[in-house]
Amino acid sequence: MRKRIAALAALAAVTVAQLGAARLKELTSVEGVRENQLVGYGLVVGLAGTGDRKQSVFSAQSLSNMLERMGVSVPSTKFTVNNTAAVMITASLPAFAQPGMQIDATVAAIGDANNLQGGILLLTSLRGADNQVYAVAQGPVVTGGFVAGKSGNSQTVNHPTVGRAPGGASVEPAAPSVALGSVIRLQLRQPDFTTSARIAEAINAAFPQQVPAAEPENSATVRVSVPPRFAGRATQFLSEMESLAVEADSATRVVVNERTGTIVLGKNVHIQPVAILHGNLTVQIQTTYAVSQPGPMAQGTTEVVPQTTVTGKQDSARNVVLQQGATVEDLVRALAAIGSTPRDVIAILQNLRSAGALEAELEVM
Repeated sequence: MRKRIAALAALAAVTVAQLGAARLKELTSVEGVRENQLVGYGLVVGLAGTGDRKQSVFSAQSLSNMLERMGVSVPSTKFTVNNTAAVMITASLPAFAQPGMQIDATVAAIGDANNLQGGILLLTSLRGADNQVYAVAQGPVVTGGFVAGKSGNSQTVNHPTVGRAPGGASVEPAAPSVALGSVIRLQLRQPDFTTSARIAEAINAAFPQQVPAAEPENSATVRVSVPPRFAGRATQFLSEMESLAVEADSATRVVVNERTGTIVLGKNVHIQPVAILHGNLTVQIQTTYAVSQPGPMAQGTTEVVPQTTVTGKQDSARNVVLQQGATVEDLVRALAAIGSTPRDVIAILQNLRSAGALEAELEVM
């Protein structure tokens, strides 16, 4: 039985791959089911002299306040904090997180500490945007780098002032999440009217009933009513629904990055019949300094005389002709064959878009 299920799953995966379709899980998310960001301020102790210096007065004040709550009264001006660092802690609270669940936390120095390696994060409350405490964090800080040596003779690897506390935060109250009711809204990760309609069609075909269960509201949202046979079992319904395969559609787009010369394009981006004539013009200005030396016994003085030379060089124009049905892939291959650089291709694509010959969106980063 298990082998049969595995074979069916493999066959379904191959079929989805052949059709170019994606699961509903990759295309959409449930409205209201999302992570919540948490932040807190705390102290990392146990550093081997790599903590904050005198310039970071808030770390000494924080340590003094914490000791006072523990019954030890010490003015903040009476001790140094070389082994202590003030840090900010951030974490992501998953949807439907329950009390006691362990989540990872990121710890980053905010003072002048130069290394958090080997430190221990003291008990810190993590708050959400509503200023409510949703988790507490404490534990060892793991850094992905280190600092060795002193002064000018030192070696730094990666970023030792930022570390992680794996499983170092514990959820206190349950995460704020929407209740799964009789109506569920799916949000498309890439809004598109065609994809939205296809998702509704796939859901209605998989869960047939007199009144269609799914209805596309717009390009970004699909409204889904839980079928009567799944009443009170919205989780099971979502589990079956998110495995449906839908072929997503999107606008044809060409993305270019002029800073790095990177071009990302689809294979089927079409170009109208057009002839391209492209050449380079180079203007070079050179200035040389000649010394004018007077003759012997002359009354003149030695002078420096600048001599400027302006030269121009224009390469021969390179011609590319594209016929009906040509794609951007054909254009790039033709330009590469005549020795064009990525900068040339970017300039030509921009001109094609201005001329209305490029049948795609051109996004310049």
